[in-house]
Order: sequence, then C-alpha cells, then structure tokens
Amino acid sequence: METLTEIIDGPKQFIKDSINLINKCTKPTQTEFFQMAGAIGMGFVIMGFIGFFVKLIHIPINNIIVT
Repeated sequence: METLTEIIDGPKQFIKDSINLINKCTKPTQTEFFQMAGAIGMGFVIMGFIGFFVKLIHIPINNIIVT
C-alpha cells in the first residue's frame, strides 16, 4: 500500500511544482524583450560569419585535395 502512495506522490508533486512555476513566470517588459532579441540576433550574425569563413577556407583546401 505504501508503494501506491509513493507512486501517486511523484506526479502530484510534479504538478504542484509546475503550477508554482507558471504562477511565478512573468511576461518580459519591452526593454527586456528588445535586449534579448538583439542578443539573439547578434548570435545569429556571428554564427553566420563563422560558417561563412569556414566554408570560405574549406573550398580552396577541397580543390587542392581533389585535383
């Protein structure tokens, strides 16, 4: 009988914790949103440049190996 209550307590505690988390979450302010969007955009740009330069270096090396 104790194992049944232990099995039920796990999901019950998870649901309780999930409800508390959702209640504590708040919507970001406009400045926070633009700050996060700018940081994410800069990350995309930086990763794009890294990929571009890796491809730029890889093409001549590949041509040397193939020929």
